[in-house]
Amino acid sequence: MPGFEMFGDLERQEVNDVLNTGVLMRYGFDGMRQGHWKAKELESELQKQLNVKHVQVVNSGTSAVTMALAVAGVGAGDEVIMPCFTFVASFEAIMMLGAIPILVDIDDTLTLDIKAVEAAITSKTKAIMPVHMCGSMADLDALKAICDEHKLLLIEDACQAIGGTYKGKALGTYGDVGCFSFDYVKTVTCGEGGAVVTNNDDYHKNADHYSDHGHDHVGYDRGAEEHPFLGYNFRISELNAAVGLAQARRLPEFLEIQKKNYTILREALETIPQVHFRIVPDGGEESYAFLNFFLPDLEAARQAMTALKSAGIDGCFHYYDNNWHYVRKWDHLKQLKTLHPLSKELEAGLSYLKTKSFDQSDLYIGRNISCLIKMSWTEEQVHERAEKMKTAIASLF
Repeated sequence: MPGFEMFGDLERQEVNDVLNTGVLMRYGFDGMRQGHWKAKELESELQKQLNVKHVQVVNSGTSAVTMALAVAGVGAGDEVIMPCFTFVASFEAIMMLGAIPILVDIDDTLTLDIKAVEAAITSKTKAIMPVHMCGSMADLDALKAICDEHKLLLIEDACQAIGGTYKGKALGTYGDVGCFSFDYVKTVTCGEGGAVVTNNDDYHKNADHYSDHGHDHVGYDRGAEEHPFLGYNFRISELNAAVGLAQARRLPEFLEIQKKNYTILREALETIPQVHFRIVPDGGEESYAFLNFFLPDLEAARQAMTALKSAGIDGCFHYYDNNWHYVRKWDHLKQLKTLHPLSKELEAGLSYLKTKSFDQSDLYIGRNISCLIKMSWTEEQVHERAEKMKTAIASLF
């Protein structure tokens, strides 16, 4: 991660196919495009790679999260339980639909704490949305049992976790609907792009229509198509899909490189007694896009970040002090700073954030360091990095 490190002739060939025809839109212009349908090919490739029945590619991961919720019927006034450690797009997508994000604590998986989820369920709860941050997952069996008991939807935000698996299933395909991001810094990139995945025929039909202004895509005359329901423009372009197609075909290669580099770094840090690693639930295998570990306390983590930077190690993140990924710095959400008025229901539903504390999550995020695993490193560079990281962190103790 990220896939842009691996751009080459395969990506250029797919893009040139599009440029040579001049057809940049994924729908229509059949005669001009000379048989090239990059978005459709990308959907087919992802169906094969993820072993899922349906894929709808869209223009961003944020669009994908929004659509994953919308196609399953989540909307105004519904509550969606989600973790307080994620990317801001997760709660933005919920709010776009008029639904209410209910943020709850995480545990040492760096994902949803099961007890916190159970405690957050109300009569308004419509869905639970685990976010597979940094390439790994929550206890999906436990979440599925809760959803079955309370008749809730399980929506997987797998935007950071393509290639990870849980009990033999690709992350994103375990729940009712899943979604991925293919932005510029993801393992598979389109530049900008995303995907909604599901094994549910109705949800897929909804996604197909909803992403394109409600077009039903029946027949060959776009102007004559019916609109069974309202939709929006979340279409991906053929240029973006072309890049993603080349990258998706290389996913097994990318995952192998990530795992190799991850393993070298982890084995070096395992020699330090004060370092402990995130928990991956039984039956799960992360995507190896990030190496996440815990230090004894907040101060040690901050000191480790300083030591790593002094050693010339970049690409490591301390999310406790990060503006994008953890609730502690989301003042714009807590204070509801928007350009347009929110519904009174949504305002009231989010008022809890003004006083709610996330002490348990603070303990985990405060002690956590997350290191990006690059695919462009040579083996010599990875071993050199491992030694520098080990020396820098061990020097603190």
